[in-house]
Amino acid sequence: MTSLRRAGLAAGVILVVVLTLGACAAGPNVDVSPQGLGFWWGLWHGLILPVTFIISLFTDTVTIYEVGNNGNWYNFGFVLGIALFSGPAMAGSRRR
Repeated sequence: MTSLRRAGLAAGVILVVVLTLGACAAGPNVDVSPQGLGFWWGLWHGLILPVTFIISLFTDTVTIYEVGNNGNWYNFGFVLGIALFSGPAMAGSRRR
């Protein structure tokens, strides 16, 4: 491998690492509002997460998490919805 090729490879790896770390940075968030979505909406959004995720890859108008929520109850419902969806799917994949 030539030194020019190594330099290009190193630059490519550094670029990928920088872009990956930049994508993980936290973005702006609106204030938590008491009128925001609560537990039941969080549960629903957790249950439909797989479908919403696939749709969100192709459109900018669909997101997988509602930022305008009322805080911990929405988060609890969201995580519970994910667990309710993924629990049976993971249990059914085990061989007996």
